[in-house]
Amino acid sequence: MQLSVAIATYNEEDNIKNCLDSVSSWVKEIVIVDGGSDDKTLDIAQKYNAKIIKTDNPPNFHINKQKAINACTGDWILQLDADEVVTKELKEEILGVISQQLTANSQQLANGYWIPRKNYFLGTFLKKGGQYPDYTLRLYRNGKGRLPAKSVHEQAEVEGNTDYLHHPLLHYSYPNFAHYLDHFNRYTSIMATELEEKKVSLGIFSFLKFMIIYPKLWFLSTFIRHKGFVDGIPGFTFSLFSALRFPASYIKYWEKYHNKKSPND
Repeated sequence: MQLSVAIATYNEEDNIKNCLDSVSSWVKEIVIVDGGSDDKTLDIAQKYNAKIIKTDNPPNFHINKQKAINACTGDWILQLDADEVVTKELKEEILGVISQQLTANSQQLANGYWIPRKNYFLGTFLKKGGQYPDYTLRLYRNGKGRLPAKSVHEQAEVEGNTDYLHHPLLHYSYPNFAHYLDHFNRYTSIMATELEEKKVSLGIFSFLKFMIIYPKLWFLSTFIRHKGFVDGIPGFTFSLFSALRFPASYIKYWEKYHNKKSPND
């Protein structure tokens, strides 16, 4: 069976080479949907004979990921982010489960596989805080998996049975804290738009939920219940700022609402 890799990119010159090095020698094709990169991302991708589709860069990156998935021709699709690396062990496991599909009976067939992921943050891979194993549904039979593209934190939807792989995908998401803050700003803006689309009321109850209850519960869950404290300063920082996404997105939503209501104030 043949395997395609689907990737969406935008200014990923610092990451794309390592990602493509980890898959180029053993997959049928690499499909990249690029949102208008103005760095060397596409120059690097062309050296790997990637199929490149140029388009715009929507706020929700999953839209371009789905375009890449739609363009794949292999029997199976591995959807990657440009800052992810497939280890040798994960490669062998992926090839193994795909090969097993040829001999398995119909009751044993899986149309998708969850892959554990290690997340790199402040110079280390987080081991706790709900960040490992960070299972993500990334390997699926062509035509059976898709991204709804409604939320930046959504998982793929797979028709039929799914199963789990054991070897992790390496996710070099945030090389430094400044990079993390850039993403924090972008993601909270998207969350604010989602609140607007859901027409969340701006009353006292929503204020208490987003400003106090949600961040408090999230921090206690990741740092205490899921033992984020084991990761030291990186674990504390992740728990703190991921909790702060709730008040940050709520404040942006409040700001947009009042700017629309009083444009001349």
